[in-house]
Amino acid sequence: MIEVHSRAWWRATLALCLGSFLVFINLYAPQPLLPELRATYGISTLMAGLVMSVATLALAASLLVFGPLSDAIGRAGIMRLTLLAAGALSLALALAPNFESLLLLRALQGFVLGGLPAVAIAWMGDEFERPALLSAVGLYIGGNTLGGISGRVVGGAVAEVGGAPASFLVVGAMTLAGVALFWKLLPQARAFTPRPFELRGALADLAGHLRNPLLLSAYLLGGLNFLIFINQYSYITFRLAEAPFGLGASLLGLIFLTYLGGTLGSTLSGRLARSLSQPACMMAGILILMTGTLVTLVDSLWPIVLGLTLNAFGFFLAHSMTSSWVGRHAERARGSASALYLVFYYGGASLGGLWLEPFWRFAAWEGVALGSWLVLTVTLGIAGWLWRHERSASERQVAA
Repeated sequence: MIEVHSRAWWRATLALCLGSFLVFINLYAPQPLLPELRATYGISTLMAGLVMSVATLALAASLLVFGPLSDAIGRAGIMRLTLLAAGALSLALALAPNFESLLLLRALQGFVLGGLPAVAIAWMGDEFERPALLSAVGLYIGGNTLGGISGRVVGGAVAEVGGAPASFLVVGAMTLAGVALFWKLLPQARAFTPRPFELRGALADLAGHLRNPLLLSAYLLGGLNFLIFINQYSYITFRLAEAPFGLGASLLGLIFLTYLGGTLGSTLSGRLARSLSQPACMMAGILILMTGTLVTLVDSLWPIVLGLTLNAFGFFLAHSMTSSWVGRHAERARGSASALYLVFYYGGASLGGLWLEPFWRFAAWEGVALGSWLVLTVTLGIAGWLWRHERSASERQVAA
């Protein structure tokens, strides 16, 4: 098993952080372009949001394929080939002749983008000792945030000059270059034990995960938190593109630098988990996310930026803890357990527009904040239940 801060740990962690960066630069590059796409194609806010939703929904669906498949054939090959396909599809997006073609290609891209997220944490669970896993997961999720930031900043800046097609070309070229380095860095798996793929067995594994209340709670917590967090960013672009702010695509892309708060939150998560319980960290993250949402209600740009930064810190702190909780409590088929977490996670993202759109239509951003608080109150309760469960388990161990 790979020990924390060993040479193999750094090499593997760097490779997986790079892979995570490449996934999320592709997934989120179109987000600052949503107001421009709405104007270009003459479509509604909800239709423009489909550019994000179809990709995240396809990604969620792909996790049900790649997770169980990785338990049978291994994880490294899936990560390498799907990253390569994602880069090629980004180049193809630049040639999309109409909005329907754009949505189809985004759905295909979303599907292949699921390859690495479906298996990366399971790969770490196979190869890393527990302290190494907790530290690596935080850094890996930091790669998520950096990829999300870069995709939006690059996408917005390039689109300001050359439009959406130029954004897709640049992101595709960056991805293909990064895949070559990922291919070289990722160490050979040594602790993986293949399990023959059987549909009945795979379905039984998924059902077993759903019957485990510790896993199901984490699935709901991750999915509902992400439903709010990611879709807040979509609606904030519409808010900031309109009067009195009137920001263009490049400046909207810079708004996503607030994701750096998430990079800090995910990086600190491993350290915090050594002094606090994982559920306590989840609760802290959700409370910070709720606070940041309130701050964004101030009708001034800099308080909005501060609120979004708090949101990112809180969300990624909770997400880091929740995803590593799944790896820790999966009794078998760790790959499909991690994949199922991400099905809920990205499924939540794809459904968030349907939940928040009525609030947006009713009361604009104030409505979005209300809809967000309703859901976050539920996730805070779920995290509180996990905290009480873990405290009771610790007390029983001490008594024994």
